[in-house]
Amino acid sequence: MGSNTFGKIFRVTTWGESHGKAVGVIVDGVPAGLPLSEKDIQRELDRRRPGQSEITGPRKERDRVEILSGVFKGRTLGTPISMIVHNVDIDSRPYEAIRNRPRPGHADLTYWLKYGHVDYRGGGRASARETVGRVAAGAVAKKLLSSIGIEILGHTVEAAGVKVGREIKNEEIRKNAERNPIRCADPEIAKKMIDRILEARREGDSTGGVVEIRALNVPPGLGEPVFGKIDAEIAGALMSIGSVKGVEIGAGFEAPRLKGSEMNDPFKLKDGKIVCETNRAGGVLGGITTGMPIVARIAVKPTPSISKPQRTVDLKEKKEVTLKLKGRFDPNICPRIIPVAEAMMAIVLADHLLRSGKIHPNSFEEGK
Repeated sequence: MGSNTFGKIFRVTTWGESHGKAVGVIVDGVPAGLPLSEKDIQRELDRRRPGQSEITGPRKERDRVEILSGVFKGRTLGTPISMIVHNVDIDSRPYEAIRNRPRPGHADLTYWLKYGHVDYRGGGRASARETVGRVAAGAVAKKLLSSIGIEILGHTVEAAGVKVGREIKNEEIRKNAERNPIRCADPEIAKKMIDRILEARREGDSTGGVVEIRALNVPPGLGEPVFGKIDAEIAGALMSIGSVKGVEIGAGFEAPRLKGSEMNDPFKLKDGKIVCETNRAGGVLGGITTGMPIVARIAVKPTPSISKPQRTVDLKEKKEVTLKLKGRFDPNICPRIIPVAEAMMAIVLADHLLRSGKIHPNSFEEGK
């Protein structure tokens, strides 16, 4: 058995396999009366789906969502919201030949070691296809957050070894990130990233990168002081996404290179409120939000599916073999992981807002 549910009050349970009939999610704990439609969900799923550009996999999935429960006449009922997306463009044939040969970099081997009997078609439950449910749930969370003015932005800050070497303004992310295939807020750097990604693809290889997620207008006081630290839960949520190998908040891994006088964010008064002059803490101190933007970055490993020959072991014949994959691969998954990471950030914040009482279960009753 495994855990497929995330959250304490805003609870998300994803289900389905890559080449099964469908994938989906159940979202429980959503207050009644929240305006919600399939268009709200579809908008986010369209950002995640494959086949959108030359640097994403060519699998053609329309990813049309259907809300099965929990919404009536455009508003949530306070009951579990169930959503389904049918898998359409499925080709399991390439996986039959390698069913006993775990792909390096994938979860094939660990799933086999843990469960024995596994769905080998496209990675089954371990496939990135599972994130459809996360993004759908994240769309609900984003709608909840927007009701109190919280906005979440995501963009690629590094891909294929090409970095954005300057501070990006929020307005640049809003304006530019969705206008190029790599979702980089600097158009000139985006071109260099794409060139490097396509160069690796021509060699039969893949690349990774770094994605940054910002949550704006988050109220202070979210999070628990010890084991419910909000940065710890954000980090856990982001690390639960396949292909994420590292998470940092604020200055992150740059912090050890700074002096205390450089790392600390000075406090000042603004309009009678105590605010931080800088934001090296990334919006969190002692596991509790400061009211500054929450800034998190994730390290995304190169897509493990590549066409270059790789060494593996045949589990049935118990011998070392060479594996050459055939299929539809993303040469870089940074642009598609952005809506997933945004979703996980939104889910954590929605859960904490409900836990803290800053969004009340009766907030959306008529007249409130």
